[in-house]
Amino acid sequence: MRTIKLGTSTLDVPVVAVGCMRINSLDKTEAERFVQTALEEGANFFEHADIYGGGTCEEIFAEAVHMSASVRENLILQSKCGIRPGMFDFSKEHILNSVDGILKRLNTEYLDVLLLHRPDTLVEPEEVAEAFDRLESSGKVRHFGVSNQNPMQIQLLKKSVKQPLVANQLQLSITNTTMISAGFNVNMENEPAVNRDGSILDYCRLNDMTIQPWSPFQYGFFEGVFLGNEKFPELNAKIDEVAAKYEVSNTTIAVAWLLRHPARMQPVIGTMNIERLKDCCKASEIYLTREEWYGIYRAAGNVLP
Repeated sequence: MRTIKLGTSTLDVPVVAVGCMRINSLDKTEAERFVQTALEEGANFFEHADIYGGGTCEEIFAEAVHMSASVRENLILQSKCGIRPGMFDFSKEHILNSVDGILKRLNTEYLDVLLLHRPDTLVEPEEVAEAFDRLESSGKVRHFGVSNQNPMQIQLLKKSVKQPLVANQLQLSITNTTMISAGFNVNMENEPAVNRDGSILDYCRLNDMTIQPWSPFQYGFFEGVFLGNEKFPELNAKIDEVAAKYEVSNTTIAVAWLLRHPARMQPVIGTMNIERLKDCCKASEIYLTREEWYGIYRAAGNVLP
């Protein structure tokens, strides 16, 4: 598995992150096999959140990997906090309590990465800074980042937070490309020209933040997958054409399309299917040509100005 640096950190991470949001859909034997397969593929970066399965996903993962000190040395663990029922909460108390709960469920003494989940408009950056300082000094969290945040929200945190924010987890797939399309349509009056995220793609590249695309196979907001979907005949035909050239699956090409971008992204895959997991990992070996990348982009219905 090819690796990249996570943001400005010294942490080498695989280019594919294994999302564990649905691991509670597996029984014990299936979960053990899934985690072991990921490790065999070199995908040792496991992505969690305290709300996944109400916390059960972290517990199931810890049991599946047979967590111990020796096992932990070979894992890179990331989790997120900040979402509560009916609200978002970046208060110092909630962040600290959330991390304690995460560590207990994962049966570990530290997280490699903690992300703040969806933005909390009531955030007090000074409180976040106090929480991060305590988590860092206690050794409970080694690196920090955000999720679903725009440049000004990140800058607001940076006003007080001294730790580098190494990652930003954002929705991005072949059919969800607003952050890319706005860059193509500068000074245009068409719909793709609408800048919905404050140029977050360029911001992350300028500030060496690793973008972690979530839902890399979804269209809309969890409306379904685009691969093999009759709603996207031209796109699937193009992806299948490219897949045939490289003798890989359409799943591999969908991930390779993201990895081809020079922003050096780290897609978070959410499949619990072992064969699809392997297909995702194969994307690390594929480097699409410029023609192939743009061909897939246009086949998704995007029009270049």
